[in-house]
This record gives sequence, C-alpha cells and structure tokens, in this order.
Amino acid sequence: MRTITEIIIHCTATRPNAICTVGSIRRYHHSLGWRDIGYHYVIYPDGSVHAGRPVEQPGAHTEGHNAHSIGIAYVGGLDADGRPADTRTPLQRLALLQLVQDLMEEHNITSIHGHNEYAAKACPCFDVQQWCKENNL
Repeated sequence: MRTITEIIIHCTATRPNAICTVGSIRRYHHSLGWRDIGYHYVIYPDGSVHAGRPVEQPGAHTEGHNAHSIGIAYVGGLDADGRPADTRTPLQRLALLQLVQDLMEEHNITSIHGHNEYAAKACPCFDVQQWCKENNL
C-alpha cells in the first residue's frame, strides 16, 4: 500500500443538472490518454459516494501531489451560467464531511486541501481551509 498523507478536494466543473457520473468522468479522462479516472471518489448531488480509481493507485488529479494523496470530487462547481460556484447540495456536504473524516482516520491523514491551493483554478469552488476549521478537521 502506498503512503497517503493528504486529501485533495475537487469539483467536476459541471453545471446544475448536468449528467456526470464516474463512468462519464472515466471516459473523459481516457480521452485525455489517462489509464483511469483521476479521482479516487466522486460524490453525486444525492450524497452518494462512488469509488473511482482504487485508493491503492496514485490518482491523476493534482500535479505534483498524486503519489501521496486521495482525490475526491463532488459533481458540480458551476452555476447555471457556467460560472464557478459552490454548488454542493446539503447531501453532498454531509457525504464529503463523512468521507473525509473516515479517510483521515483510516490513513492517519492530517492534511486536507482544495485543488485551487495547488493550481490556478477555482476548483473546488469553496474555501477548503475554512471548511476544515468549521468542521474541526
């Protein structure tokens, strides 16, 4: 098993009501020449958590950080006009918190970041460090 030291949170950069699944993300990532979906977990608007790339394998979600991180993406991140926005549903918010807490405990992780902390992107369209403080993570 690889050493995992951090969780990096993403969004799929999709508009409300867009059909976005692990399968559609996987197909898109394959079209980029990747061997699999880049994220380890994807959280749908209904709060359901879906496995992506196996956690035992490095992800393909944050350049320079994939070897030792777990990538989580929530479906959303754009408003109806295509502008970056925190579109997490209440169920996604709960699911994200529970998943992060579970992964922190399972892998002894203390470092949680948003993709935008490592790249010039809006993703995940909310302040992960503030969210961590609000949730005592």
